[in-house]
Amino acid sequence: MKITFYGHASLGIEVGGKHIIVDPFITANELAKHIDIMQLKADYIFITHAHGDHILDVDAIANNTGAVIVSNAEITNYYEKKGFKVHPMNHGGSWSFDFGKVKYVVAHHSSSFPDGTYGGNQGGFVIEGEHKNIYIAGDTAVTFDMKLIPMRTKLDLAILPIGSNFTMDVEDAIIASDFLDCDKILGYHYDTFGYIKINHDDAIKKFFNKGKDLMLLEVGGSLEL
Repeated sequence: MKITFYGHASLGIEVGGKHIIVDPFITANELAKHIDIMQLKADYIFITHAHGDHILDVDAIANNTGAVIVSNAEITNYYEKKGFKVHPMNHGGSWSFDFGKVKYVVAHHSSSFPDGTYGGNQGGFVIEGEHKNIYIAGDTAVTFDMKLIPMRTKLDLAILPIGSNFTMDVEDAIIASDFLDCDKILGYHYDTFGYIKINHDDAIKKFFNKGKDLMLLEVGGSLEL
């Protein structure tokens, strides 16, 4: 499994021979201006919630690739009406895709489209590949619901927001990693704009002091599991 960071909360995931784009907000992000979305491969687009900083480039990437949009029922209904291929899900539900199993899990945040359309309940994704399992938290506060995830799935990586103000901060993300029973963390949702700028060295040190590994990738950088 290969995971690429496209800035903010945007990810590319290669698993089981398929390409997934998560929450594409790239073209308006100055930190990601070197990323050409027309060059991105996508069999699926996963959307955690409907805020503009998570769905900005969905239409363009879906039009270019023919990707299937996977999200909650309200979000997929919104895109299905626009003519896109979709797969609706909701909290607690799982589906076996051609690359692995996906579960849509609880997150605590808000969700509405920039035009005011209701975006349903925010969520996260647990992806079980053939060899590795990951959790993509989306924008969320730390929540006891996270404790349920390792009761079903042993995680190899948790992808957690760490920018604070709109989501968890670093300290809460450390608590979340305890709940998830996962000490390997990829941080995201930080630095894009003033409200969520962080001190990288301080964040990494705080995780290290708890015996955990926080990875902060450069935009366009990748890791493999």
